[in-house]
Amino acid sequence: MITMMNIVMLGPPGAGKGTQAKFLSQEFSIPHISTGDMLREEISAGSPLGKKVEEIIKSGKLVEDKLMIDIIRERLSRKDVEKGFILDGFPRTLSQAEALDELLKSMQKAIEYSVYVKVPENVVVERLSARRVCPKCGRIYNMISNPPKHDETCDVCGVKLITRDDDKPETVKKRYEVYMEQTTPVIDYYRKRNILFTVDGTLNVEKVKEMLLNMVGGI
Repeated sequence: MITMMNIVMLGPPGAGKGTQAKFLSQEFSIPHISTGDMLREEISAGSPLGKKVEEIIKSGKLVEDKLMIDIIRERLSRKDVEKGFILDGFPRTLSQAEALDELLKSMQKAIEYSVYVKVPENVVVERLSARRVCPKCGRIYNMISNPPKHDETCDVCGVKLITRDDDKPETVKKRYEVYMEQTTPVIDYYRKRNILFTVDGTLNVEKVKEMLLNMVGGI
């Protein structure tokens, strides 16, 4: 039985890595740390950090390394990561990956597994541009795979659903391009260390789960 597991989830926006990270989190009882969720919470709170991040995300760019590293350092200092963690959305650049290794080294930890959920641009654009969010309760729908019962209104609140700025097709394409440009070196970095596992993110969710358990859980 595996008692310690530190995992990095890689993949472009809309690849489904968050869904798989949540599954692994439940399977191995370790926290799922989504930097996207953490940043969105700051945006919703209207904090100075949130306002700064909102402008960056709307432009389709990535949050700068130093800011992300500071956020991760604080999160990994908490007690709930003692048996492991799953990082979702970080690292996205080679310098972040190297800084993460240095940070973990100081904590006498290391990344054991990196999972790359591979999905082509056209699939990402289709998935994310179909996503809708309830502005009142935050519930997320997908007009293709998980549509609301009534046309673009929340099943719970009855409120008109909205498309987030970062889910608009033109922004999604830019996010994908930026992600692949900056994160391909990270993928290569973990591949050279022989800890990279690649899964086909175009497969159905259950099949990807099965593959991940065979790759990670079976070792």
